[in-house]
Amino acid sequence: MISRAHRFHGYNALKYVYGHGQTVRGQLLATKYIVNRRRSSYRAAVVVSRKVHKSAVVRSRIRRRIYEIIRTNAEHITGPYDIVILVFSENVATLESSKLRETVLEQLERADVITDGHAIVNTKEQSA
Repeated sequence: MISRAHRFHGYNALKYVYGHGQTVRGQLLATKYIVNRRRSSYRAAVVVSRKVHKSAVVRSRIRRRIYEIIRTNAEHITGPYDIVILVFSENVATLESSKLRETVLEQLERADVITDGHAIVNTKEQSA
């Protein structure tokens, strides 16, 4: 789990990202992001709808897996971004860890949230 300093607090913060943020969309999930000049570090949220899976246990597991990917690659996040990852495919629950990590990091890199390409390279080297 990411630290409390890197989490969103309150509905209005997410509402601002939804309304004003840019989106990078993939097959399994989407990433909304915006630069927040009032903060010194990033904030992240993972949203998994009940439409993805009815079980709260499975939805929480998906959230924890994605938060862990963000936490382990936090040093590669370049600025004070507000990041919201929206999961809209039930296949994320059964996706193997390396594929999920690659998907999330690829989207963050496409969004220029992670500019250091070493995050994805290091992940591939670790699994080999």
